Amino acid sequence: MPNVRTTVVMFAAIACAWTVRAHAERVVLADAANLPASTSGVAGHLRAQTLLARANFSPGEIDGLAGSNQRRAVSGYQAAHDLPPTGELDADTWAALNKEAPAVVTAYTLTEQDVGQAFAKLPKDMMEQGKLGRLGFESIEEALGERFHASPALLRQLNPGTDFSRAGTQIQVPNVADIAALPKAAKVVVDKSDSTLTLLDADGKTIALFPVSSGSEHDPLPIGEWKIGSTAVDPTFHYNPALFWDSDPKHAKAKLAAGPNNPVGTRWIDLSKPHYGLHGTPTPSSVGKRQSHGCVRLTNWDVERLAAAVGPSVPVVMQE
Repeated sequence: MPNVRTTVVMFAAIACAWTVRAHAERVVLADAANLPASTSGVAGHLRAQTLLARANFSPGEIDGLAGSNQRRAVSGYQAAHDLPPTGELDADTWAALNKEAPAVVTAYTLTEQDVGQAFAKLPKDMMEQGKLGRLGFESIEEALGERFHASPALLRQLNPGTDFSRAGTQIQVPNVADIAALPKAAKVVVDKSDSTLTLLDADGKTIALFPVSSGSEHDPLPIGEWKIGSTAVDPTFHYNPALFWDSDPKHAKAKLAAGPNNPVGTRWIDLSKPHYGLHGTPTPSSVGKRQSHGCVRLTNWDVERLAAAVGPSVPVVMQE
C-alpha cells in the first residue's frame, strides 16, 4: 500500500496531467481560431473542415481528424476551383480556403431550451423504438453536435471541463450556424465509387457536395436516372422487416416516431424508384463510411440543406 507522501505525489501528478491536457485542448482551439502553421493536427483539420462546410463542400461530421470525408470534400473543392483534385490540403488549396475566411470557431451560450430537452437513451431494437412517442436526442452533446455539425467528442475537446447541462454557459463551437441557403439545383448526381452527392446548376457547375452512404452488396444503389418526388419533414418510418435482409425474423411491421434519431433522420426526399429516397441518419459519424440499405444517407444537417435546394422532378443520376 502506498504511503501518504506517495499518494499525495500521485494525486499531484494526475492533477498536473489534467491541467496540461486542458491547456493543450485550449491551445488547439486558439490555433484553429487563428491560422495554424500546419494543416495537420486537430487545429488544422478543424479549420479545414469548417471552411469546407462554409464553402458548401461538406466534410460530414466535423471532428478535427483527417479521414475519407475530408478528402472527398477537399477534392470536390479543388475541382470546382480549378485546382488539381488530389484531395490533399496543399499550399494552393489552403490559401484558397483561407482567403477572406471568417473565424472558424465562435462562442455560443446555452439556453434553457437547449438544456431542458428530454434526453433519454434509446433502445437499439426496432420493435422497442416503435413503442416510443419520439426518437429524440440521447444527450445535450448530441443535440449540440447536430446544430453545429460537430462530433460530441470534438465539442468536449473544445470545451474541456465544461458542464453542458447549465443554461447560460458559454461554449466554443464550429462557426457553421450562419451558412447561407443553397441556390436551387437543376440536377443531383450520386457517385457510388466516391460516396458523394453533388448538386449542379443548369450549366453543370457544382453548387454543393456532400458525403453519403449509398447501397451495399445486399441492397445495391439503383444505378440510372430517377426524379425527385415529395419531401417529408421530420418523417415517421414505416419499418417492414421483409424489406431488410438483416432484420430479426421475430420482428413485425412497426411505425417509428419522428425525431433526429429516426432511422431516416429529419428529412426523407422521395425518389421515382419505389422504396428509395435520399434521407438523414441517427448516426452522422457513419456517413460515407458504412453501407446503407440501398438508399442514399446523409447527415441530418446536410439532407436538410439538400431538401431546401431541390424540388419535384429534379433529375437524380446514380452512377458507378
